[in-house]
Amino acid sequence: MSQFPSRKPAPDPVVAFQKSELQPILDVYGRLVIAGEARDYSIGFGRDVATFAIFRRHAESPTWRIEKEPALANRQGQYAVYGLGGQVLRRGRELKQVLRVFESRKFTIVR
Repeated sequence: MSQFPSRKPAPDPVVAFQKSELQPILDVYGRLVIAGEARDYSIGFGRDVATFAIFRRHAESPTWRIEKEPALANRQGQYAVYGLGGQVLRRGRELKQVLRVFESRKFTIVR
């Protein structure tokens, strides 16, 4: 029996976006909503990665995913933007530099 039975074990660390990281992401999302390219988003936090997913429609799979994976910070960069098919659109160490992928491309809805 432990000496302090009322103490709970420490929870597993969770990767999350900081407030300063969410602001530029939400700015990009807002521009996509105004352009009619996005209608919904979701945020997920895990032990290894934090994800901000942007959807064209809420019933579909995410059109874009912005991920933060601190384990890759010293290698490829901890931030990445993934496209619909899972392809890496941009990866880097700085979030603002990675989010420029949304400025450099003109996204249009194909029907």
